Amino acid sequence: MAGRVGWVAAAPLMLHSMVDSGAAEPVRQFGAGTPDGFQRLWTPHRMAYIKGENKPGGAGADEGCPFDHVQELTDVDGLIVARGTLVFAVLNLYPYNSGHLLVCPNRHVADYTDLDEAETAELARFTKIAMRVLRAVSGAQGFNIGMNMGGVAGAGIAAHLHQHVVPRWGGDSNFMPIVAQTKVLPQLLSETRDILAAAWKEGQ
Repeated sequence: MAGRVGWVAAAPLMLHSMVDSGAAEPVRQFGAGTPDGFQRLWTPHRMAYIKGENKPGGAGADEGCPFDHVQELTDVDGLIVARGTLVFAVLNLYPYNSGHLLVCPNRHVADYTDLDEAETAELARFTKIAMRVLRAVSGAQGFNIGMNMGGVAGAGIAAHLHQHVVPRWGGDSNFMPIVAQTKVLPQLLSETRDILAAAWKEGQ
């Protein structure tokens, strides 16, 4: 019993056990702590982000850059929505909103000023297509579009330039992200990729 109390740690949990009928029956287990009025939204998948999983070990292209690695995968496995000649559009693994896209140059380059004219032009074209596609498939009412240059500016992966295209809707910043620092996303990434990829071909 002592081991079970230690496992549930500091708050009461509602667990489910399978009964003979196969239905889930709630079983209350009490640990240390005082019950309160809060509901808990458990998001264990976020632990990968918290621990820095998939973050490169260094600035070089051969030091674990996910934007270089993802180009070697299939579009489905890499969540790539579209590939151009010099850039590609990929879903953000940790989206702010559903449909949060990143437009990245194929080349491992850190700074916007390091792009050549052709890369700059195609990155801009992909950004426009992304906006049209997100409006068409999700009725996006606005966008946050931009880049964070360098770690001090908030770039999670500073070594490989990427432009964020975040669709916005009225009321999408409700109490969940403001109070609970939690985003509720209504669609799986794989489903979002399929929908956007299909619409992308029509929106070019």
